Amino acid sequence: MVASVTNLGRSGLYDWVIQRLSAVILALYTLFLLGFVIASPDMQYSQWQGLFAQTWMKVFSLVALIAICAHAWVGMWTISTDYLKKAAVRFGFQLVCAGFLFVYLVWGIDILWSV
Repeated sequence: MVASVTNLGRSGLYDWVIQRLSAVILALYTLFLLGFVIASPDMQYSQWQGLFAQTWMKVFSLVALIAICAHAWVGMWTISTDYLKKAAVRFGFQLVCAGFLFVYLVWGIDILWSV
């Protein structure tokens, strides 16, 4: 039996909602950035930097960063519980995934808020 301690949510429904909500946030973020790039065909670095220097864009990017980490965690947790039957292997895999996601999140926050 898989311990719910390694699960992000409280239930399968909660994880499903996290997965779908994070996907919507990531889609909106991607469409916004795509629209910005298409609307600025002669974009210079200063315009790109100006966009990310605004507080609302930093917050939007932070929300997208958290969403991608939550989305990845639910997905990797599901894969590990479906396909890795040995508890030690599954725990090790989840530990490595959590470590990478934590480093990604901290690194992303550092990059985002240093702009």
